[in-house]
Amino acid sequence: MKQSPIIGVTPLWDSERKSLWMLPDYLDGIKAAGGVTVILPIEMSEEDADRIIEACDGFLFTGGQDVASCPERDNPETLLLSKALQADKAILGICRGLQFLNVFLGGTLWQDLPTDHPSEIVHRQAKPYGNPTHKVTLSGELRVLLDKDILEVNTLHHQAIKDLANGLTPMAVAPDGIIEAVRMENKRFVWAVQWHPEYMFTTDKNSMKIFKYFVNFAVAYWKESPR
Repeated sequence: MKQSPIIGVTPLWDSERKSLWMLPDYLDGIKAAGGVTVILPIEMSEEDADRIIEACDGFLFTGGQDVASCPERDNPETLLLSKALQADKAILGICRGLQFLNVFLGGTLWQDLPTDHPSEIVHRQAKPYGNPTHKVTLSGELRVLLDKDILEVNTLHHQAIKDLANGLTPMAVAPDGIIEAVRMENKRFVWAVQWHPEYMFTTDKNSMKIFKYFVNFAVAYWKESPR
């Protein structure tokens, strides 16, 4: 029996070079939390997706291009997310991953925050990306996990949730009203955050808690459903 859960990680796409790439921070965060990572293909048939779903215990949907602007990512991730939800696998979305989950379930996005939702909060910070730049108010399971009401987060996005999809519950909100974390109701573990814990987990225990909580649900899945 395998000793660590396998986490499939959606790749990033370089349209100029027509190539896949990956930020190691995503992989390092999962590894530090006890998971084994597999970078997923960007092209897959339905049969390929079925085999991937069977092989992986959880899935990390990464940041990157705007939703609905990159079919090279949107199409395979739509197929993958649909099957992962059907199989009730553990899912964590980060940045684009949160936005993608919301759109997949029928929600909408602010297309450009500075234009569509002006705020005193700068949601796209400069380097170093591991530094927190604004606060969010926590609720629900995320508040319970972190045992605090207010969390300082980093930020690197220009799109955000506008209309929340049915089935999603907010777990963190910025002072300007932007939803910064959600969970999906009636699922074992489907969480998504707008900030980037992969840049913070080495110095921030709260970011590490999120990765560990996610991996623990993947552990529970393969222990209950050994293959």
